[in-house]
Amino acid sequence: MNDHPAPPPGADPDERAVLDADIADWLNAAAATPTADEVSVARVKRRLLARVAEDQRRQHLTVQADEGQWQPFGRGLSLKLLHQRDGVMSYLVRLAPGAVLPAHRHPIDEECVVLEGSLRIGELEVGAGGFHLGRQEVLHMPIVSEGGALIFLRGAAPEASSLL
Repeated sequence: MNDHPAPPPGADPDERAVLDADIADWLNAAAATPTADEVSVARVKRRLLARVAEDQRRQHLTVQADEGQWQPFGRGLSLKLLHQRDGVMSYLVRLAPGAVLPAHRHPIDEECVVLEGSLRIGELEVGAGGFHLGRQEVLHMPIVSEGGALIFLRGAAPEASSLL
């Protein structure tokens, strides 16, 4: 089967019809232009992705520095709860200059990042940006902050009964 129309009478049968350049350009441009359906699909996809992003944002938790309440947690200590789930808390503790957190144990590992100031844990000094891991059920030496500190902690909810 021949896909090409027969040449007009008297024409060379090997010569094929060629489109004018302007017609070929117009056809190529029309083929590259998205159809109304493609434009609609792209618009619906953008709107759907924006809704998914908004739903994701609502599922996350953000606590700004000026949000939340500081609660007294002992002499020279205050605590701000950031998140709690299944017995694990993320919270901030502010230690006033000279504050001491007595020796204690943790029912699960506790992670600590010093955000401001410094801590002394026994003979160990941990400054701003430092990380300390208090292991589960291992005696944690008293924590002292001579100049004051702000720390982030993640671990079990602190209980007075764990203090020695």
